[in-house]
Amino acid sequence: MSTCKIKKGDTVKVIAGKSKDKEGKVVSVDHKNGKVVVEGVNMVTKHQKPSMQNQNGGIVQQEAPIDISNVMLMYNGKPTRVGFKVEKDANNKRKVIRIAKATGEEIKESK
Repeated sequence: MSTCKIKKGDTVKVIAGKSKDKEGKVVSVDHKNGKVVVEGVNMVTKHQKPSMQNQNGGIVQQEAPIDISNVMLMYNGKPTRVGFKVEKDANNKRKVIRIAKATGEEIKESK
């Protein structure tokens, strides 16, 4: 898949799974496996051995990847599907723009 509907930094809502109806910011996207890591969603408990960074080790809570099909982009406070529109500029270069299906508006990049 050349273009992905969900990007790092987007706010998404979980629509399926144990974290259903939770919202958060996308921390990372794995395009190859179709997974996203969302801040505060799909928390798992991990046991860590003592290391140089964590001298004591112990039990740590961290986010686990969730399938990209289980999240929906939040735009203007509402979940929406994402579409694409291809435009050509003055130099005849293609530009792919993400579109919110609910409103038809262009999705601004959040950085």
